[in-house]
Amino acid sequence: MVLLLLAGLLLPGQKEQPELQGKIFPAITNHLKSISKDGKSIDTIHEKAQKELAKVIVEQYQQGKELSIVLVCTGNSRRSMMGAAMGNASAAYHGLSELRFYSGGTTPSAFNSRSIRALKEIGFKIEPTGEKAKPGAKGEDNPFYQVSWLKDQGWNCIEYSKHYSDPKNPQKDFIALMVCDEADGACPVVMGAKKRISLPFTDPKAFDGKPEEAAKYSERRDDIGRFMLSTLAIAKEQLKSK
Repeated sequence: MVLLLLAGLLLPGQKEQPELQGKIFPAITNHLKSISKDGKSIDTIHEKAQKELAKVIVEQYQQGKELSIVLVCTGNSRRSMMGAAMGNASAAYHGLSELRFYSGGTTPSAFNSRSIRALKEIGFKIEPTGEKAKPGAKGEDNPFYQVSWLKDQGWNCIEYSKHYSDPKNPQKDFIALMVCDEADGACPVVMGAKKRISLPFTDPKAFDGKPEEAAKYSERRDDIGRFMLSTLAIAKEQLKSK
């Protein structure tokens, strides 16, 4: 099992970035600290993906140039949405300003209200803009949402359910993280990706409408969050010695 590594390491030529880290909403910072110290580690099935992702970040990371990571699931409603949010918060937490996380699906639907609740629970601000994207594959209403995790609006984003190749997402030289088995199997090749990594998480959708629904969405959010925090810490340590 891989333990979390959260040392405050600096990259070659990099100054401490309190400006970025200090702009994270306090509740989110507190939650990231909490899950990094709760004694849990990432699942064994994710260890290979962690090594692959840390390696490609180290290979591709350049000061002043965005390194894009797109989380892909089927409906772009649950795991990919929560994963992109937790990835962006983790990048800010570690001061890795060049890392940006996006989300997409193979069969878009809508940003699920349960995913929104799980993120708002730990301090993300998520509000509908009043505009809507194309309806989901089954006719789902698909609103645009302003998703904020930093006080600097230039870092925050508009989210809605979309295909991973949507113009809102990077079109080339990105890292694709396949966070569900179905999307992983349906997309053996992700067009435009420089690296494709299998990273399946169990879908909390199985608990929709059940008493444990909220707890399972929070659990999945934190599982992905621990993966992001520990992987970025490993990459940051390796970049320091590069």
